Amino acid sequence: MPKPWRFATRLNSFKPVAEGPHAPGLLRAAATVPGLNAVELNYPQHFTTQPELELRTAIADSGLRPTGINLRYEGAEFADGAFTSPREATRERAIRIALEAVDQAAALGAGHVVLWMADDGFDYPFQVDYSRLWERELLGFRRVAEHDPAIRVSVEYKPTEPRRFALIRSMGDALLAVREVGLANFGVTLDVCHALMAGEHPGASAALALRERKLFGVHLNEGYGRGDDGLAVGRVHPTTTLEVLWQLRRGGYEGTIYFDTFPVREHPVAECAANIAWVQRALAALGRLDIDALAAAQEAQDAMAVGRLVGLASGGLDRFAAST
Repeated sequence: MPKPWRFATRLNSFKPVAEGPHAPGLLRAAATVPGLNAVELNYPQHFTTQPELELRTAIADSGLRPTGINLRYEGAEFADGAFTSPREATRERAIRIALEAVDQAAALGAGHVVLWMADDGFDYPFQVDYSRLWERELLGFRRVAEHDPAIRVSVEYKPTEPRRFALIRSMGDALLAVREVGLANFGVTLDVCHALMAGEHPGASAALALRERKLFGVHLNEGYGRGDDGLAVGRVHPTTTLEVLWQLRRGGYEGTIYFDTFPVREHPVAECAANIAWVQRALAALGRLDIDALAAAQEAQDAMAVGRLVGLASGGLDRFAAST
């Protein structure tokens, strides 16, 4: 049997229903979601508003296992880049913040740090020296990953937003960076919305990273591909999302499934519970899939046969998506 995945979600989604905007209140709200069993915090965002002991106590009381820390570089200091800032002092501070996140991950037993380099990129032709930016980015990645080989570090790619062009904007870019960094504990986090924004087929992107044994994190969400929509799982591209889960199971992914969704108009507890229920039903559907028949249909590249097999297993994906 495959190892069960842990489910975590975006803590900031719970601000409208939490006892205050800080991490302890967010954790108490998140802990009410049926099936949620992990937590991933933002650094330094969730670590600066209360004493460290209070945060650790809140995590323990929540019953959620820490499985990761997500870097957030905020404020004007990093508006023109973190690891790629034109100012050496800013680059050094950005790396120092990431090293602190690695130390916090080790202290919490989380084991994983996700680097989303939001402002590392450019907006105009001729604005930057692309090779120099790439070298600075990889230097930062390497220094962070070297800091503690026991902690996995991954880059979360995104093609645009907030910069018009991110430096690490595709799975290909991310895997090239991973190969050039060349450290066993440095890999990739796949965000489904970001993959759609990049014009990728998320299942194929997952397969590439799994082939390299470098898929360290998965952010599950939905969108239409034009922006970072963060919609509920499986509601726009149910078959595509089902295939992502199929690739993860097939490729032996053992990390956390993190629901990076933005329930602005939905109740965050209900939305997160629906995400978990959708994934659980999807996994049950995959358990009914005729593996041998699917392999034969894929070998023949018979899209109609594949569609029939997936439809039989899921009970009809449209009804499947609507009934969660």
